[in-house]
Amino acid sequence: MGTTKKTLKVSFATQKGGVGKSTMTTLLASVLHYRLGYDVLVMDCDFPQHSLTNLRERDLKTIMQNEYHRKMAMKQFQAINKKAYPIIRCKADTALQTASEHVKQSAVKPDVIFFDLPGTANTKGVLTTLKKMDFIFSPMSADRLVVESTLGFTKAFIGLPPIGGENKEQVMWLFWNGVDGRERTSVYEAYQSVIQQLNLSVMQTRIMDSKRFRKEMDDTSTYVFRSSLLPAEVPLMRATKLDLFVDEFLKIVKL
Repeated sequence: MGTTKKTLKVSFATQKGGVGKSTMTTLLASVLHYRLGYDVLVMDCDFPQHSLTNLRERDLKTIMQNEYHRKMAMKQFQAINKKAYPIIRCKADTALQTASEHVKQSAVKPDVIFFDLPGTANTKGVLTTLKKMDFIFSPMSADRLVVESTLGFTKAFIGLPPIGGENKEQVMWLFWNGVDGRERTSVYEAYQSVIQQLNLSVMQTRIMDSKRFRKEMDDTSTYVFRSSLLPAEVPLMRATKLDLFVDEFLKIVKL
C-alpha cells in the first residue's frame, strides 16, 4: 500500500517589513510548481493589502498584453500541462481552516502550502498560525535594526507557552537576503557569531541583492523573475544565488 504524502506548511515570517517575505514566497512557489514538478498552494493572509493576490491579477494582465510573456506561458503550459498554483485570500486567524477546506475540495493534494502572513505579531491569528507551521524561514539583511528585530522576535516566538495543536516538531531557519557583494564579510561573521550564541539555525546560502527583486513582470520587460505565473529564469536565479537557495531549501524540508 502507498503511503499518503504529507502536505508541508511553510511560512516566510518576519516582524520587519521590506526584507522580502512575500517576494521569496512567490519566487519559491513558482520555481517549485512550474519547474520542479511539485504541487503548490499559496495562502495570501496579508490582510488588508493581499499583495500576492494583487500580483496574480497584474501577472494575468501582463501575459495578455506582452508577447514575450504570452509565448513563455504557452510554452510552459505545453511542457508541463499544469494549471497555475492557486492563491487563496484569507485572514491569518482563518488561514489554516481555509487551506484545509480548499485541499479537501481539490483534485490535487499540494506538496507544500505557503502562508504569507502579516508582519505584525499582534495581528489576530498570526502567532497561532505560525505555531502550526512545519517550517518557518525568516529573512534578514545586514542592518542592525533588522537583525535585532528578527532575532528578538525569533527568540520570543520560540519561548511562547504551548498552544493547542501546535507543531512540536517545527523547524525555524534564518537566512540572509538582499546581500550586497561589496559588504565586508566581517559584518556577517559578527552577526553569525551572535546567532550561534542564541542557538539559532541560519542557512548557508545568502541571496544576493538585485533590482530584479523590486521589479515585477510587466508589459515592457523581456525577462521573468518575480512572477506568480512563470518561474524565474535560470540565469537570473544563478546571479542572485536563488538556485542554491532552492537546493538548500529542498534539503531542509525534505521534499
